[in-house]
Amino acid sequence: MKIIAVILYFLPFLLFCQTDKPNIVFLLVDDVGWGDFGCYGATFNETPNIDKLSKDGMLFTNGYAASAVCSPSRAAILAGKYPAKLQLTDWIGGHNYAYAKLAVPDWNKQLAHKEKLLPEVLKEQGYSTAFFGKWHLMPTNNQNFNEHYPTSHGFDINVGGREWGQPKGRGKYFSPFDMPNLDNGKKNDFLTDNLTNSAITYLDTVSKKDPFLLYFSYYTIHGPVMAPKAIVKKYKKKSNTFVNTKNEYVSATRAAMVERLDVSVGKILNKLNALGIADNTIVILTGDNGGNYDQTTNGLRGYKGFAYEGGVREPLLVKWPNNIAPGSRSAVPVMGIDFYPTILDMVGVTNYNAKEIDGESFLPILTGAKNKLKRKSLFWHYPHYHRTKPYGSIINNNWKLLEFFEDGKLELYNLTVDSNETTNLANSNVPKVRKLKKKLEKWRASVGAQMMHKNPNYNAVKANLRVK
Repeated sequence: MKIIAVILYFLPFLLFCQTDKPNIVFLLVDDVGWGDFGCYGATFNETPNIDKLSKDGMLFTNGYAASAVCSPSRAAILAGKYPAKLQLTDWIGGHNYAYAKLAVPDWNKQLAHKEKLLPEVLKEQGYSTAFFGKWHLMPTNNQNFNEHYPTSHGFDINVGGREWGQPKGRGKYFSPFDMPNLDNGKKNDFLTDNLTNSAITYLDTVSKKDPFLLYFSYYTIHGPVMAPKAIVKKYKKKSNTFVNTKNEYVSATRAAMVERLDVSVGKILNKLNALGIADNTIVILTGDNGGNYDQTTNGLRGYKGFAYEGGVREPLLVKWPNNIAPGSRSAVPVMGIDFYPTILDMVGVTNYNAKEIDGESFLPILTGAKNKLKRKSLFWHYPHYHRTKPYGSIINNNWKLLEFFEDGKLELYNLTVDSNETTNLANSNVPKVRKLKKKLEKWRASVGAQMMHKNPNYNAVKANLRVK
């Protein structure tokens, strides 16, 4: 069996010697909850194309975002590093709680050019690189804008990417969109559809000889929650008779947004098939943070912004024909920082400085060569105020410790038996708390995590007031 496992692990590398490097389609969904798709248990939302993608590849039950908010998570994917190491730890530009108990550190409001991002490495390997959708990794003012667009960070093409974290144009999700290189279209055109059409047009232009990276970073399902009226009407009718046995988040408009996302995914997959390149294309679909709604979904506590599982556990689907067994499943914990080394591993790139990145390639998991990674722990660092108090956390062998910075409060959960984080075991398992807290502190020091300090302007009465 060990010999077979070794063969399976090295098979992709042998194939690289015989075939062209694979194309990569990376689909990043904004504010998607762990239970938003049918393949993750949703029964109200309808996602047949995404469900088919899960059947054609591997579904991860413990995929994690590197942050519970968007910008840090997105930076971690592109750089392969923890947000704490990048010192980009909040959504750009964050909230200002001027009178809170702790002062927020002076964190980065854009991706530093010293970071060699995934598209930059791939360009060196002959890949064409195209970015579509939400960027949100640049300053929110107009200073040095041209230095921070996707095209300044390794992408040949940018369609839609700007400083916005959500659609803010005149039509919001409907035409006109006011986004770079995206046609405003005609009245009632929907943003997800138009971005998808642009991505399809790009696919029509790619050379079958040269590999490409299509990085589609959806604005959806981020608010403002809007969708075509006909589809909203469909889900409103469905909600009248829907029996909610799983405590799902039921919203007709949001479900309609999810459906347009699913249609988009289907169009891209169909285009790959029509072009005859699907068998040599890696497709990855995941999210940047939890769903933006205040309700437990499919057994997970919390939502976007929170340290709990509902804020950071994400759908993760990976399809790679002839390399990943269709319908396979994995419970191995992987994180956004892992895409960088995994993708480079997939395309046979070995000459990047792996010691500088934090992620670990999970290619052996995808191919079935291994059922675990070398890494034992995952970490989060959020020295900011946003729906919750500032915190740090660690998951180690399915034990999760949360540390809240204001008062030092600790929470301990055994995710194996309590994935909904209902029972705090911190007082009953002190040795485990001490062990994990020590690991968390050691990790923070190793990545140079910026820490908070007492705020000289602290005012208990005004602490929870947000200042513009």
